[in-house]
Amino acid sequence: MPVPAPVLAPPFHVVRLNHVTLTVRDLAAARAFWADTIGLQVTGETDDRLYLRAMEERGHHCVVLERGDVPVARRLGFKVFSEEDLDRAAAFFAARGLPVAFAEPPFQGRTLRTVDPMGVPLEFYFRMEKLPSIHQSFALYRGVKPLRIDHFNCFSDDVDASVAFYNSLGFRVTEYTENEDRTRLWAAWMHRKGGVHDMAFTHGAGPRLHHVAFWVPSPMNIIDLLDLMATTGYVANIERGPGRHGISNAFFLYVRDPDGHRIEIYCSDYQTIDPDHEPIRWDLRDPQRQTLWGAPAPRSWFEEGTPFADTPLREPSYAASPIVAA
Repeated sequence: MPVPAPVLAPPFHVVRLNHVTLTVRDLAAARAFWADTIGLQVTGETDDRLYLRAMEERGHHCVVLERGDVPVARRLGFKVFSEEDLDRAAAFFAARGLPVAFAEPPFQGRTLRTVDPMGVPLEFYFRMEKLPSIHQSFALYRGVKPLRIDHFNCFSDDVDASVAFYNSLGFRVTEYTENEDRTRLWAAWMHRKGGVHDMAFTHGAGPRLHHVAFWVPSPMNIIDLLDLMATTGYVANIERGPGRHGISNAFFLYVRDPDGHRIEIYCSDYQTIDPDHEPIRWDLRDPQRQTLWGAPAPRSWFEEGTPFADTPLREPSYAASPIVAA
Protein backbone atom coordinates (compact mmCIF):
# COMPACT_ATOMS: atom_id res chain seq x y z
CA MET A 1 0.00 0.00 0.00
CA PRO A 2 1.83 3.16 -1.11
CA VAL A 3 1.80 6.16 1.19
CA PRO A 4 0.63 9.46 -0.33
CA ALA A 5 3.15 11.87 -1.79
CA PRO A 6 3.99 14.63 0.73
CA VAL A 7 2.21 17.97 0.45
CA LEU A 8 4.99 20.53 0.76
CA ALA A 9 2.74 23.59 0.32
CA PRO A 10 -0.18 22.87 2.68
CA PRO A 11 -3.26 25.11 2.96
CA PHE A 12 -2.05 26.36 6.36
CA HIS A 13 1.13 25.79 8.31
CA VAL A 14 1.20 23.64 11.43
CA VAL A 15 4.49 24.09 13.31
CA ARG A 16 4.16 21.17 15.75
CA LEU A 17 1.96 19.57 18.36
CA ASN A 18 1.75 21.50 21.63
CA HIS A 19 -0.74 20.24 24.21
CA VAL A 20 -3.38 17.75 25.24
CA THR A 21 -6.44 18.28 27.46
CA LEU A 22 -7.50 15.27 29.53
CA THR A 23 -10.26 14.68 32.06
CA VAL A 24 -9.26 13.11 35.40
CA ARG A 25 -11.46 12.07 38.32
CA ASP A 26 -9.16 13.17 41.15
CA LEU A 27 -6.99 16.24 40.56
CA ALA A 28 -4.87 15.64 43.67
CA ALA A 29 -4.06 12.09 42.55
CA ALA A 30 -3.36 13.34 39.03
CA ARG A 31 -1.05 16.05 40.37
CA ALA A 32 0.87 13.51 42.45
CA PHE A 33 1.44 11.43 39.32
CA TRP A 34 1.98 13.97 36.53
CA ALA A 35 3.95 16.54 38.56
CA ASP A 36 5.51 14.77 41.54
CA THR A 37 6.28 11.46 39.79
CA ILE A 38 6.62 12.13 36.04
CA GLY A 39 8.14 15.55 36.79
CA LEU A 40 6.13 18.06 34.75
CA GLN A 41 6.06 21.57 36.21
CA VAL A 42 2.78 23.03 37.46
CA THR A 43 2.16 26.40 35.75
CA GLY A 44 -1.44 27.04 36.82
CA GLU A 45 -3.99 25.51 39.15
CA THR A 46 -7.66 26.06 39.98
CA ASP A 47 -10.21 23.95 41.85
CA ASP A 48 -11.03 22.04 38.68
CA ARG A 49 -8.03 22.40 36.37
CA LEU A 50 -4.26 21.84 36.39
CA TYR A 51 -1.78 23.19 33.81
CA LEU A 52 1.67 21.66 33.31
CA ARG A 53 4.73 22.13 31.10
CA ALA A 54 7.99 20.26 30.50
CA MET A 55 11.44 21.64 31.26
CA GLU A 56 12.44 23.01 27.83
CA GLU A 57 9.07 24.50 26.99
CA ARG A 58 8.44 28.25 27.07
CA GLY A 59 4.71 28.06 26.35
CA HIS A 60 2.42 28.03 29.39
CA HIS A 61 1.35 24.39 29.13
CA CYS A 62 1.64 21.12 27.28
CA VAL A 63 -0.91 19.26 29.45
CA VAL A 64 -4.24 20.46 30.82
CA LEU A 65 -5.96 18.19 33.35
CA GLU A 66 -9.63 18.92 34.01
CA ARG A 67 -11.73 17.41 36.78
CA GLY A 68 -14.54 15.19 35.47
CA ASP A 69 -16.52 12.06 36.19
CA VAL A 70 -15.21 10.03 33.24
CA PRO A 71 -11.60 9.96 31.95
CA VAL A 72 -11.64 11.24 28.37
CA ALA A 73 -9.41 13.22 26.01
CA ARG A 74 -11.02 16.58 25.26
CA ARG A 75 -8.74 17.88 22.53
CA LEU A 76 -5.31 17.72 20.91
CA GLY A 77 -3.58 21.09 20.43
CA PHE A 78 -1.26 22.25 17.64
CA LYS A 79 0.67 25.48 17.09
CA VAL A 80 0.43 27.24 13.71
CA PHE A 81 2.92 29.61 12.12
CA SER A 82 0.84 32.81 12.20
CA GLU A 83 -2.51 34.35 13.11
CA GLU A 84 -3.38 34.27 9.40
CA ASP A 85 -2.95 30.50 9.44
CA LEU A 86 -5.84 30.26 11.90
CA ASP A 87 -8.14 31.85 9.33
CA ARG A 88 -6.76 29.65 6.58
CA ALA A 89 -7.34 26.61 8.78
CA ALA A 90 -10.91 27.69 9.54
CA ALA A 91 -11.64 28.02 5.82
CA PHE A 92 -10.05 24.63 5.14
CA PHE A 93 -12.14 22.77 7.73
CA ALA A 94 -15.35 24.64 6.91
CA ALA A 95 -14.98 23.78 3.20
CA ARG A 96 -14.98 20.10 4.20
CA GLY A 97 -18.14 20.40 6.24
CA LEU A 98 -16.33 20.11 9.57
CA PRO A 99 -17.34 22.25 12.57
CA VAL A 100 -15.43 25.49 13.10
CA ALA A 101 -15.50 27.69 16.21
CA PHE A 102 -13.10 30.19 17.74
CA ALA A 103 -12.41 30.40 21.48
CA GLU A 104 -9.91 32.10 23.79
CA PRO A 105 -8.96 29.50 26.41
CA PRO A 106 -6.97 30.57 29.48
CA PHE A 107 -3.32 31.40 28.67
CA GLN A 108 -3.94 31.12 24.89
CA GLY A 109 -4.88 33.66 22.28
CA ARG A 110 -7.46 33.11 19.58
CA THR A 111 -7.89 29.37 19.16
CA LEU A 112 -9.64 27.43 16.39
CA ARG A 113 -11.59 24.39 17.57
CA THR A 114 -12.67 21.71 15.10
CA VAL A 115 -12.51 17.95 14.49
CA ASP A 116 -10.79 15.83 11.88
CA PRO A 117 -12.93 13.63 9.57
CA MET A 118 -12.52 10.67 11.94
CA GLY A 119 -13.89 12.69 14.87
CA VAL A 120 -10.68 13.58 16.73
CA PRO A 121 -11.23 16.95 18.50
CA LEU A 122 -8.49 19.42 17.55
CA GLU A 123 -7.50 22.96 18.37
CA PHE A 124 -5.03 25.25 16.64
CA TYR A 125 -3.49 28.37 18.15
CA PHE A 126 -0.71 30.84 17.41
CA ARG A 127 -0.20 32.77 20.65
CA MET A 128 0.26 31.30 24.12
CA GLU A 129 1.50 33.01 27.27
CA LYS A 130 5.29 32.69 27.50
CA LEU A 131 7.00 31.73 30.74
CA PRO A 132 10.62 32.22 31.84
CA SER A 133 13.08 29.58 30.69
CA ILE A 134 13.71 26.85 33.28
CA HIS A 135 15.76 24.37 31.25
CA GLN A 136 18.85 25.27 33.31
CA SER A 137 16.98 25.40 36.64
CA PHE A 138 18.33 22.00 37.57
CA ALA A 139 16.96 22.13 41.11
CA LEU A 140 13.47 21.79 39.57
CA TYR A 141 14.21 18.57 37.70
CA ARG A 142 12.55 15.47 39.11
CA GLY A 143 10.90 12.24 38.04
CA VAL A 144 11.87 11.26 34.50
CA LYS A 145 13.03 14.85 33.80
CA PRO A 146 10.65 15.43 30.86
CA LEU A 147 12.06 18.00 28.42
CA ARG A 148 9.15 18.48 25.98
CA ILE A 149 5.99 16.93 24.64
CA ASP A 150 6.91 14.81 21.62
CA HIS A 151 3.88 13.23 19.93
CA PHE A 152 0.35 11.90 20.00
CA ASN A 153 -0.68 8.42 18.90
CA CYS A 154 -4.35 7.73 18.13
CA PHE A 155 -6.31 4.58 17.40
CA SER A 156 -7.98 4.94 14.00
CA ASP A 157 -10.63 2.65 12.54
CA ASP A 158 -9.28 3.61 9.09
CA VAL A 159 -5.56 4.45 9.12
CA ASP A 160 -5.53 5.06 5.35
CA ALA A 161 -8.17 7.79 5.73
CA SER A 162 -6.37 9.36 8.72
CA VAL A 163 -3.07 9.43 6.85
CA ALA A 164 -4.67 10.91 3.73
CA PHE A 165 -6.23 13.74 5.73
CA TYR A 166 -3.16 14.69 7.78
CA ASN A 167 -1.03 14.37 4.65
CA SER A 168 -3.23 17.09 3.13
CA LEU A 169 -2.27 19.30 6.11
CA GLY A 170 1.43 18.87 5.36
CA PHE A 171 2.19 16.08 7.84
CA ARG A 172 4.75 13.73 6.25
CA VAL A 173 4.98 9.96 6.74
CA THR A 174 8.28 8.76 8.20
CA GLU A 175 7.51 5.08 8.88
CA TYR A 176 4.51 2.85 8.29
CA THR A 177 3.21 -0.68 8.77
CA GLU A 178 1.08 -2.52 6.20
CA ASN A 179 -1.43 -5.27 6.89
CA GLU A 180 -0.71 -8.90 6.05
CA ASP A 181 -1.61 -8.72 2.35
CA ARG A 182 -0.09 -5.24 1.88
CA THR A 183 -3.38 -3.69 0.78
CA ARG A 184 -4.01 -1.35 3.74
CA LEU A 185 -2.06 0.73 6.22
CA TRP A 186 -2.07 -0.74 9.74
CA ALA A 187 -0.16 2.14 11.35
CA ALA A 188 1.70 5.27 10.31
CA TRP A 189 3.98 7.89 11.89
CA MET A 190 3.69 11.49 10.59
CA HIS A 191 5.60 14.64 11.51
CA ARG A 192 5.71 18.41 11.18
CA LYS A 193 8.63 19.31 13.44
CA GLY A 194 11.39 17.18 11.91
CA GLY A 195 11.34 14.17 14.26
CA VAL A 196 9.76 10.81 13.58
CA HIS A 197 6.26 11.99 14.48
CA ASP A 198 3.96 14.62 15.87
CA MET A 199 0.93 12.43 15.12
CA ALA A 200 0.71 8.67 14.68
CA PHE A 201 -2.17 6.31 13.94
CA THR A 202 -2.65 2.72 15.04
CA HIS A 203 -5.29 0.34 13.64
CA GLY A 204 -8.08 -0.30 16.13
CA ALA A 205 -11.45 0.76 17.44
CA GLY A 206 -11.43 4.51 17.11
CA PRO A 207 -11.01 7.30 17.31
CA ARG A 208 -9.32 7.09 20.71
CA LEU A 209 -6.13 8.55 22.13
CA HIS A 210 -3.59 5.76 22.37
CA HIS A 211 -0.92 7.80 24.15
CA VAL A 212 0.82 11.12 24.60
CA ALA A 213 4.63 11.03 24.65
CA PHE A 214 7.34 13.10 26.31
CA TRP A 215 10.98 13.41 25.29
CA VAL A 216 13.53 12.80 28.06
CA PRO A 217 17.32 13.29 28.18
CA SER A 218 18.47 9.65 28.14
CA PRO A 219 17.49 5.99 28.70
CA MET A 220 18.89 6.27 32.24
CA ASN A 221 16.14 8.74 33.11
CA ILE A 222 13.64 6.02 32.21
CA ILE A 223 15.43 3.55 34.50
CA ASP A 224 15.31 6.13 37.30
CA LEU A 225 11.56 6.60 36.77
CA LEU A 226 10.99 2.85 36.94
CA ASP A 227 12.81 2.68 40.27
CA LEU A 228 10.79 5.63 41.54
CA MET A 229 7.43 4.21 40.45
CA ALA A 230 8.26 0.76 41.80
CA THR A 231 8.93 2.16 45.28
CA THR A 232 6.19 4.81 45.53
CA GLY A 233 3.06 2.74 44.92
CA TYR A 234 2.95 2.88 41.12
CA VAL A 235 4.38 -0.50 40.09
CA ALA A 236 0.99 -1.53 38.66
CA ASN A 237 1.02 1.60 36.46
CA ILE A 238 4.02 0.30 34.47
CA GLU A 239 2.53 -1.20 31.30
CA ARG A 240 5.28 -1.89 28.77
CA GLY A 241 9.05 -1.58 28.53
CA PRO A 242 11.66 -0.37 28.87
CA GLY A 243 12.79 -1.24 25.38
CA ARG A 244 13.87 0.08 22.00
CA HIS A 245 11.34 0.37 19.21
CA GLY A 246 12.22 -0.95 15.78
CA ILE A 247 9.98 1.78 14.39
CA SER A 248 11.53 5.18 15.26
CA ASN A 249 14.59 3.60 16.99
CA ALA A 250 13.38 5.28 20.19
CA PHE A 251 14.09 4.01 23.68
CA PHE A 252 10.68 3.84 25.37
CA LEU A 253 8.54 3.15 28.40
CA TYR A 254 4.73 3.11 28.61
CA VAL A 255 3.00 3.93 31.88
CA ARG A 256 -0.62 4.65 32.83
CA ASP A 257 -1.78 7.51 35.04
CA PRO A 258 -4.32 6.91 37.85
CA ASP A 259 -7.18 7.35 35.33
CA GLY A 260 -5.70 4.97 32.76
CA HIS A 261 -4.38 7.61 30.32
CA ARG A 262 -1.32 6.10 28.62
CA ILE A 263 1.95 8.06 28.64
CA GLU A 264 5.04 7.17 26.64
CA ILE A 265 8.47 8.24 27.88
CA TYR A 266 10.64 8.57 24.80
CA CYS A 267 14.15 9.43 23.56
CA SER A 268 16.67 8.68 20.82
CA ASP A 269 14.67 8.90 17.60
CA TYR A 270 16.13 10.54 14.49
CA GLN A 271 15.92 13.62 12.24
CA THR A 272 13.49 13.75 9.29
CA ILE A 273 13.74 17.35 8.08
CA ASP A 274 14.58 16.76 4.39
CA PRO A 275 11.51 17.19 2.16
CA ASP A 276 12.49 14.09 0.16
CA HIS A 277 12.99 11.91 3.23
CA GLU A 278 11.78 8.42 2.24
CA PRO A 279 9.38 6.56 4.57
CA ILE A 280 10.44 3.23 6.04
CA ARG A 281 8.08 0.28 5.52
CA TRP A 282 7.50 -2.42 8.17
CA ASP A 283 5.73 -5.75 7.98
CA LEU A 284 2.99 -6.29 10.56
CA ARG A 285 4.38 -9.71 11.53
CA ASP A 286 8.00 -8.57 11.90
CA PRO A 287 8.85 -9.11 15.61
CA GLN A 288 11.39 -6.27 15.50
CA ARG A 289 8.76 -3.76 14.40
CA GLN A 290 7.37 -3.31 17.92
CA THR A 291 10.64 -3.75 19.76
CA LEU A 292 14.05 -4.00 18.10
CA TRP A 293 14.91 -6.74 20.62
CA GLY A 294 11.90 -8.81 19.53
CA ALA A 295 9.66 -8.48 22.62
CA PRO A 296 5.97 -8.12 21.67
CA ALA A 297 3.57 -5.65 23.26
CA PRO A 298 0.87 -6.75 25.74
CA ARG A 299 -2.75 -7.11 24.63
CA SER A 300 -3.70 -3.92 26.51
CA TRP A 301 -1.46 -1.92 24.17
CA PHE A 302 -3.62 -2.98 21.18
CA GLU A 303 -7.03 -2.79 22.85
CA GLU A 304 -7.08 -0.05 25.50
CA GLY A 305 -7.11 3.70 24.95
CA THR A 306 -8.70 6.96 26.10
CA PRO A 307 -12.02 7.85 24.41
CA PHE A 308 -12.41 11.31 22.96
CA ALA A 309 -15.20 13.34 24.56
CA ASP A 310 -18.56 13.17 22.76
CA THR A 311 -17.07 11.08 19.94
CA PRO A 312 -18.71 7.82 18.79
CA LEU A 313 -16.45 4.77 18.66
CA ARG A 314 -16.22 2.73 15.44
CA GLU A 315 -14.83 -0.76 14.95
CA PRO A 316 -11.80 -1.05 12.64
CA SER A 317 -12.46 -1.27 8.92
CA TYR A 318 -10.67 -4.64 8.54
CA ALA A 319 -9.28 -7.45 10.70
CA ALA A 320 -5.55 -7.75 11.40
CA SER A 321 -3.34 -9.96 13.57
CA PRO A 322 -0.31 -8.19 15.07
CA ILE A 323 2.03 -10.18 17.30
CA VAL A 324 0.75 -10.01 20.89
CA ALA A 325 2.59 -11.06 24.05
CA ALA A 326 1.24 -14.29 25.53
